[in-house]
Order: sequence, then C-alpha cells, then structure tokens
Amino acid sequence: MRRLTDFLFCFLLLAAGCRVAAPVEPTAGPALPPAFSTRQPRTDTLNAGRQPWREFFQDPALAALVDTALRQNPDLQLALQRVEVARAQYLGRRGALLPTVSAAASAGADRYGRYTLNGVGNYDTNLSPNIERQQRIPGPVTPDFFLGLRSSWEIDLWGKLRSRRQAAYLRVLASEQGRHLVTTNLVAEVARHYYELLTADNQLAVLERNRTLQRKALGLMRVQKQAGRATELAVQQFEAQLLRTESLAHEAHQRITEAESSLNQLLGRYARPITRGRLLAEQVLPARLGAGVPATALLRRPDVRQAELELQAARADVDAARAAFLPSLTLTPYVGFNAFRASSLFDPASLAYGALAGLSGPLLNRAQFRADYRQAVAGNYEAFYRYQQALQAGFREVVNGLQGLENYRAAASTRQQEVELLSRAVATSNELYVAGYATYLEVITAQRSVLEAELSLAESRQAQLLQSVNLYRALGGGWQ
Repeated sequence: MRRLTDFLFCFLLLAAGCRVAAPVEPTAGPALPPAFSTRQPRTDTLNAGRQPWREFFQDPALAALVDTALRQNPDLQLALQRVEVARAQYLGRRGALLPTVSAAASAGADRYGRYTLNGVGNYDTNLSPNIERQQRIPGPVTPDFFLGLRSSWEIDLWGKLRSRRQAAYLRVLASEQGRHLVTTNLVAEVARHYYELLTADNQLAVLERNRTLQRKALGLMRVQKQAGRATELAVQQFEAQLLRTESLAHEAHQRITEAESSLNQLLGRYARPITRGRLLAEQVLPARLGAGVPATALLRRPDVRQAELELQAARADVDAARAAFLPSLTLTPYVGFNAFRASSLFDPASLAYGALAGLSGPLLNRAQFRADYRQAVAGNYEAFYRYQQALQAGFREVVNGLQGLENYRAAASTRQQEVELLSRAVATSNELYVAGYATYLEVITAQRSVLEAELSLAESRQAQLLQSVNLYRALGGGWQ
C-alpha cells in the first residue's frame, strides 16, 4: 500500500507540474443591432431566406437551370469531397479512443555470450534435473517463436483524445455548412447570369425594333432629300444614328454569348443553347422580402454557421493541446503462444500473456508541445475573428439588399414612366417634322432618347432582380 501511495503521489505531482493555464479568451465582439434598419420593426420575424429556391424563383426555365447546376456543377462536387475528407478525419480521431489489436507472428534467434546473464542462465537451466527434455533450451543459437495478439491502448485520462474527436466532428459539420455555402452561391450565380441573359435579350429586342424604325426614317429622309425638303447633312445624321444602333446590337449579341457560356459552365457542361422562360418584364418575385431579426436571420447563413463551428473546433484544439502536456497512460497487453522450439509452439503449455502499463509525460524539451499549443491558441483567435467578419459581412449585405431593393424598384418604376413619355415624344416629333414645325435634329434626339431610356429600363429591371437574389442569398436562402 505504501508503494501504491508513493506512486499515486508521484503521479499527481507530475500531472500538476505539466498542467498549462487556460489561455485568455478573445474579447467579445460588438453586439448585433436589434434590427437591420431604423424603419424595420424590431418584432419582424419574416425571413425570406427560409423560402426554398423552387418557390422563390417562379420561372420554370430558371428552376430547371438551377436543378441541373445542383446535379452537375464541379464546385459543388468538390465541396462534397471536402465533406468526405472531414468525415474520414473524424473516423481516425474516433478510432484513437479505442484499443488497437494486431495479429503478430515473429521468429528470431539469439546467441548469448558465455559470460552474460542469459548465457549462464541457459547453461545452468539445461543442467537442472527439474526440467524435461522438451524444456531444455537449444544452443548455442536460441530460437524464439511467437504467434498471438498484441494490443496498445492509450487511456484518455485528461480528455486529449476526446477533444480531438470533438474538433474533428465539428469540422465535419463545418464542411457540411461549407457545402451549403457553395450551394447558396451557385443558386445565386445561376440566377444572376440568367437575368443578365434576359436583359441582353430585352436590349437586343429594343435595338432591333429601333433599328427597323430608324431604317424607315432614313429611307424617308432620302426621299425628302431628293424632293428638296432635306439636306445631305440630315441623311448623314440619320445614317450615323442607325450605325450606332447596329453597333449596340452587336454588343448585345456578345453579352448574350458570354451569359450563355457562363451559365453552361455553372451547369457543368459545354456550349449549348439556353432555354429562356418568361421575359424580363414578366419576371415575378415575392412581393415582400422580409429580413427578420439580425440575431436569428444571420445565423441561417451557411458562412456564419461554418465560422461558428470552426470556432468551436478551434477551442477543442486548444483543450487537446493543453492536455498534451499532461502524462499519458498506455496499456500494452498481449496473449499468444511463445516457445523456443517450433514443435512446441502450439502446445497449451506455451500459452503466454501479459500486460504493461506505462506512464509518460513531457518534462524536458517540450518545444513541440509548446508550439502546438501556441498554434492552437492562435487558431482559436483566428476562428473568432473570422466569425466576427462573417457576422459583419452578412449584416452589411442584408442592409444593402433591403435598401437597394427598395431603391431599384422605385428607379424601375420611374424609368418606365420615362420610356412612356419619350415614346409619345417620338410620335409627336415625327408629326411636327412632317408638318414643318420641327427639325430633323429634334426627331433624332427624340429617337435617341427613347432608345437610351428603354435600354436603361432593362438595366433597372435587371438590377432589381439581382438585388432580390442578393438579398435572398444574404439571408441564407438557396441551399434548402
């Protein structure tokens, strides 16, 4: 009992000497505001991010494109493999808590000197009358055969292995959120390129319609020149305007090509025509995109969830690094057949078993342990700041999305009124020109103004749609 007491005392003394103080936790970041804006009610619980993307995007063609991208996109496939890597690492950390058992078969031979303990002991044993013939030790070379099981088991006294397992498990969950983040961004990117494609289609249709009208106006101006009612300068002005419209049409064709190429790449395929659904002016989005309360809305974002899980995993790494300074207890039992004659190896009397318990702890040259600990502490701080960055970035994106959606909606409505007014102005200028109350420059200016207004209206509608998509993504929607 006294020896056991001395052993426990030495063990506790060693453990106390190896203990490392807990690191200072990072300073808490600023608290989230109660609402995203002063005009938002603080009791608002409606969060558009909870809406599945199939309900959010009501264009069947866009829904089909998103569905194809979720099946074939290479980035999403890479994210799935990152999840598998994290799961494999978790299996390894979990297995470290269990004993390892290995089947062992060994054969060896030793020649002991005459003036060694084994040499003298074997010689004296063979002269003893108390042993049988099979028990005599062969010499001068003594073989040694073993066939059985060997095991090693580190007893997790201080939670080091459990902390590593916990960190690996949290990183599996973080990788799942990383996959959701890729999915959210992918859905938003497909919608963005699709709306850009519809915008380019709309602008091309506007340019084609205006080009037809400008060609008729140019023909009319040439007739009037022959009749002496117009000059060559007027013809040149109308022809230059037509050429400018044609150049804008070529640029629209290029934007269509680029949008289709980008969409095909997101869909994981090569060049193929993109099926359009509703026209740009017919696109329908939810009438109201609620944001909810920041404290709950931002936690739906996959990047915030991923950063939070990474922070928890980093704290578990710190606990494991602290526990590494404490002594570890390892058990190494074995059982099998052991003999110095092959003929006697499987004799029941050759059965051997035993166990060894070893206690070891770092005392000198603990540089690697200190380095691992400092790295874990720095990683914990880094994960904390990344979490704060994710929260602040999410808050900024939601605020910009809410305000931008309202502003672009108003801008599109105003642009629509501008187009209607300028369209009437074109008709009025033509009538006045025929009656001789307006110059050809006024006609050209009216046509150019309505063309620019129609192109700007398409861009405003696109901006409104993209702002809705960005707000939906900022609220954590798209991965359900």
